[in-house]
Amino acid sequence: MCKPPVKWVGGKRQLLNELIPLLPVSYNHYFEPFLGGGALFFAVKPKLATLADLNPELVNLYKVIRDKPNKLIIDLSRHINDSDYYYQIRALDRDNDVFGSLNDIERASRFMYLNKTGYNGLWRVNSKGQNNVPFGRYLNPSILDSENIKACAIALKHAKIQCADFTKIRNKISAGDFVYFDPPYHPVNQTSNFTSYTKLGFGEGMQLELKKLCDHIHEVGAYFMLSNSYTPKVLDLYKSKAYNFKEVHANRAINCKASGRGKIKELVIRNY
Repeated sequence: MCKPPVKWVGGKRQLLNELIPLLPVSYNHYFEPFLGGGALFFAVKPKLATLADLNPELVNLYKVIRDKPNKLIIDLSRHINDSDYYYQIRALDRDNDVFGSLNDIERASRFMYLNKTGYNGLWRVNSKGQNNVPFGRYLNPSILDSENIKACAIALKHAKIQCADFTKIRNKISAGDFVYFDPPYHPVNQTSNFTSYTKLGFGEGMQLELKKLCDHIHEVGAYFMLSNSYTPKVLDLYKSKAYNFKEVHANRAINCKASGRGKIKELVIRNY
């Protein structure tokens, strides 16, 4: 049994009991082009999988977990939960020469450490691609979970892992395949537009491109399931086809005001 190796804003672990029953009865190849924390993938552990994300540090982490889990465990064991140390590790990406000298294991270890000890498990970067998440001040964060890393390595053993735009899967999908989309959500209001986990955003144009890809998947006889926010824009975008809509409720993970936290509506859209 494995769980996502990183914390992730908008992660689907809390919704697995609702999402797993919605999966197709059977499918051939599993695709997840907005991998993030990978909660659904690690829950179902498909034999054939193509996984992708635009965050190069996240993609590197998954490749290292798959290929070099023991070396990652050794490197992770050196990190400590200390504010000064945290900012030293975070600052490594401010110097291109220093950051460029890190090997793939050291980069993966840094990513996981910052994810586990940074505020709220955020991974947020500025326009230069530099992590700018403050120290989380957790009493005893789980920086290293050796057994889970090894379990995740087994789940990822035969997976193809790519740093790629979601549209790159278009020509790889065949009838009977399944795609799960968990993109940056369409904002429910102006203050909720958080998409800066890479240097690129995910605006209205990208939401439209995603809809076109969903239509293509439907036309070739494959399956898709899409998670997104419950907004008039999303409802209007997908109502042109006879897709299935299901309302689910998730806990709001990040809000500066306690009154803004709680259950929010989300949409799960399927073509089956």
